[in-house]
Amino acid sequence: MTGTTAPRTAETRPTARPSIPRGRAPRLNHYRFAPLVLVAVNVVLFAVFFAWPAVIGLLYSFTDYTGVGSFNFVGLANYEQLFGDSAFYAALGRTILFTLLVVPTSFVFSLLVANLMVSAYSRGKLVARIIFFVPWLISPIVSGVIWRWLFGENFGLVNFLIESVGGKAVPWQSNADLSLLVVVIAATWGGTAFSMLLFIAAIKNVPVSYYEAAALDGAGPWQLFRNITLPSIAPTSFIVILLTTLNAMKEYALFQSLNNGGPGTSNNLLVQYIYQTGFQQGQIGYASAASFILMIILMAIAIIQLAVNRQTERRR
Repeated sequence: MTGTTAPRTAETRPTARPSIPRGRAPRLNHYRFAPLVLVAVNVVLFAVFFAWPAVIGLLYSFTDYTGVGSFNFVGLANYEQLFGDSAFYAALGRTILFTLLVVPTSFVFSLLVANLMVSAYSRGKLVARIIFFVPWLISPIVSGVIWRWLFGENFGLVNFLIESVGGKAVPWQSNADLSLLVVVIAATWGGTAFSMLLFIAAIKNVPVSYYEAAALDGAGPWQLFRNITLPSIAPTSFIVILLTTLNAMKEYALFQSLNNGGPGTSNNLLVQYIYQTGFQQGQIGYASAASFILMIILMAIAIIQLAVNRQTERRR
């Protein structure tokens, strides 16, 4: 019995791969190697400008190197001398005080300005953004000179205005506390722009539906800010506080140009102390020990803030 064969349907044939001509190597995938090149450049820069100087500084901290000639290993002698130096503790205490003053001041002011910039009731936002952003573009040296002209005791604009209305000139430079206050104001003025931009981006990312739902429930502006805005921008707030803290602990140029650590050495921060002992007094090994202590302090601050931020996120 012969059966009839069913008609064959069109079979799908696998598409043939394009053949590579002999003698020609396959072209490399640029999208695969481009990120590796970019990462390699950053790794090299990190190693040259951070890792290697840190290693050299750590080695110098165990020597009596003066910047010229040979050096001898002295073990922990530099650290023992450092922890017994009253000038080191004075500089460290002034650095901590400056940080405790400038961080909350800069945080509150930049957050306030950011809220005004995103408010629907504010006018002249473009001009205001330019005014607040210009200080960030100015060098800290130039910024310090400007504020020194404003708060100079004999030639400052502020004292001129005070004396014009019958007041008495304020000792902005000869009084250590007032001199520190001027630097805090100048640092807040100069650091507002960057934090303001971070806060503006964070506030704009908060869903508008949150505010609309809360407004329907009768929430006022302060309740909206406290219960919606602040919790929503918490990650950005953490970044702002961390960066402002680290920058304040490392501040040098603003103090140097505004009051030169004065009056006397009462407003010497830790970085100024390191500079004076290392470059002015020629104690490179001793200054390296102080700079290594500063690095440990900065790392501890960053680790503590990261741990606190993680604990806060877990509780939510």
